[in-house]
Amino acid sequence: MAVARSKVLPLQHEQLLHTQSFGKPSFVVVVSTRTLLSLHKLSFAIRSAIMLGWMVLGVAVSLPVLCLLCFPTVLLRPLPYSQKNARTKTNVLLLVAHPDDESMFFGPTLLSLSKLGGYSIRVICLSTGNADGFGARRKLEMVAACSVLKVPADNVEVLDHPDLQDGFGCHWDQPLILKLLQQAVMTHNIHVILTFDSYGVSGHPNHRSVSAGVRRLHHKNGPQGETVRGWELVSTNIMRKFCGPLEMFASVLNWVYSDQREMHCFLNPSPITSIMAMSRHQSQWVWYRRLFVLFARYTYVNTLKQIRS
Repeated sequence: MAVARSKVLPLQHEQLLHTQSFGKPSFVVVVSTRTLLSLHKLSFAIRSAIMLGWMVLGVAVSLPVLCLLCFPTVLLRPLPYSQKNARTKTNVLLLVAHPDDESMFFGPTLLSLSKLGGYSIRVICLSTGNADGFGARRKLEMVAACSVLKVPADNVEVLDHPDLQDGFGCHWDQPLILKLLQQAVMTHNIHVILTFDSYGVSGHPNHRSVSAGVRRLHHKNGPQGETVRGWELVSTNIMRKFCGPLEMFASVLNWVYSDQREMHCFLNPSPITSIMAMSRHQSQWVWYRRLFVLFARYTYVNTLKQIRS
């Protein structure tokens, strides 16, 4: 029987790579050492270029974010149309659905308005958040959290209306919300209303009902004849929602290149203060909400859009 033989070349010049296939003869692939070295060098160059590209990208993204985190007040601007003159304070109403909404979502706005000065801020919550039976406790927690966010206790109101109870299955009456809102605007001479947009950040039906109520009112005239302006907190997709500090840079770029009369951006001058405010809601301070305030964009930045009919 004839035996298949292969010529073995000197190893100092060439290498042998064997590929064995069962039931078939062996094959010998002869690869030059110079070729192998060239392939290794090419592979190393490609890996180095990829690593360098990632490093450049990381620096390009992280430097602006670090600057915004360290110097958030550089871009601090008042809401358009809100301040008439230096002597008269602008009365701002934040309307939310549940205790903890002000801390989880509106911290950058409340702290920025407080730092700017010239604003008198009032917070009204349309329910006690009694879905789990903690309503009375949550009212006290909201007052404590608002105090951390620079809103005086006298300017915090938590309603407990039988037709405005917390729950995904609870339908909130729009005419009732409009009536309560009109009373607040007239009583406190409100100039600016802040609330959720039509999606309500999380899609909660109570958030969306609050937004719908403000939309009914925002175009009406205020008590002195001027327009009551409404601003809504912009909801984002889930990827941007949990980008944390990285979202600051994207939001600022979007704001700079948008119509700044219709859109406004507040960077949180103290994200840790927002986290501390949320921690005052001890009945809600569970692990997934702790993760939320650490990674959600709403701890670091608020993008507000003016409500139009």
